[in-house]
Amino acid sequence: MSARDEAVLAVESRSWSGPGPKERAIREQLGISPTRYYQLLNALLDDPRALAHAPVTVNRLRRVRDARRARR
Repeated sequence: MSARDEAVLAVESRSWSGPGPKERAIREQLGISPTRYYQLLNALLDDPRALAHAPVTVNRLRRVRDARRARR
């Protein structure tokens, strides 16, 4: 996993008061757009290295993703 991948997981593991502060942190800390951030994050959810690095965060996000897919 790259340092950027680890940084994406670190941002996602934090608690945010709303979308504004999180999007600002994504731009300032990672230097990417929120859209690109979510693309990278979604790919990380299928990466076994990400699961090994941050199992609680990855499993939580997988459950959220699976629930959204089931509603479609």
